[in-house]
Amino acid sequence: MLKEIRHIGIIVKDLEKSMNFYCNLLGFEIAKRAEEFGEFIDTILQFENTKVTTVKMKHPCSKVMIELLFYKYPIAKYIEREINDVGIGHIAFTVDDLKSEYKRLSNMGVVFMSEPKISIDGKAKVTFCRAPEGTFIELVQILGE
Repeated sequence: MLKEIRHIGIIVKDLEKSMNFYCNLLGFEIAKRAEEFGEFIDTILQFENTKVTTVKMKHPCSKVMIELLFYKYPIAKYIEREINDVGIGHIAFTVDDLKSEYKRLSNMGVVFMSEPKISIDGKAKVTFCRAPEGTFIELVQILGE
């Protein structure tokens, strides 16, 4: 039986840029950084000569961690994804004030798919952007609480 979501793994092409986005822009903190290689990682991933840097990050408001993975070998393939591609579509974060977060992140160079919009049921304000590696990020403000 599952107990909880442990972490979400995100393959990155530029580790420093992605760490900057998640830590400096979204407020995550680095919990652990490691260089992984050898028989164990080769066996569980079914690769040979695997070399990967992993950075586990946590946010003060959540128990779920994000793990950035930068593969030195084998080198990861970058695939431009669309929001409706099969697989994990996005990661959603709740914010207190979407208007101010949208403005703050826009001023720091984050490109959004649209300005924040109120959902059809009127219960939330929502927008999407992309993290540096292409992961879609949904920011949601719950209305009327």
